[in-house]
Amino acid sequence: MSSEDTERRSRATEAFFGRRKGKALRENQIDLMSTLLPSLRLDLAAPAPAALADLYNREVERLRLEIGFGGGEHLAHRAAEQPSTGFIGVEPFVNSMAKLLAKVDEQGLDNIRVYDDDATQLLDWLPAASIDQIDLLYPDPWPKKKHWKRRFVSQVNLTRFQRVLKPGGLFCFASDIDTYVNWTLMHCRDHGGFQWLAEEPSDWLSPFASWPGTRYEAKARREGRSSAYLTFRRI
Repeated sequence: MSSEDTERRSRATEAFFGRRKGKALRENQIDLMSTLLPSLRLDLAAPAPAALADLYNREVERLRLEIGFGGGEHLAHRAAEQPSTGFIGVEPFVNSMAKLLAKVDEQGLDNIRVYDDDATQLLDWLPAASIDQIDLLYPDPWPKKKHWKRRFVSQVNLTRFQRVLKPGGLFCFASDIDTYVNWTLMHCRDHGGFQWLAEEPSDWLSPFASWPGTRYEAKARREGRSSAYLTFRRI
């Protein structure tokens, strides 16, 4: 890799998310960050296990990755709903991680592992064809056109998705920002490694099965914005 490529990659991976921490954590959140997080955090300094199911202390049949889980509502809901699925959640924002850890602790969820840094690092660490589904739900839209290059959906990251997804694996995307929805459709079309599964116009306006909603979605609806839900199959 040339020095120019290395610099470009560094700029890109640093730009996918903004600030890392918001308001001060409560005492119980600080405790969970120091006691529970170390037991759930993936160690990328060690090689990934050949079978990702070995990351969990229970038997899992499927592996599902959520990138940018926000407050963790969706991730915790899915983990409770699908105990035989192993979940990996990525979220660099400290306050969001603390909220998920509280849900994991309260509900006794034992099928979640997390990574609290750049998702591209995790994607590069994962074995090929190891993930059944990737969820990218309400990602930062970087709404100003000059910032669109910071959007997580890109040809480079779609190639990462294609590598780690099993053949026939799913990439699910949700957003309330029209330009990002169109951006994702065009990037997946141009990439060639994904098939959009919508069969009729109403499909992309219908939430995913057993959809619990998220706080970002609720905010969008309060502000008069509808959401789109896109499902792509890895070819």
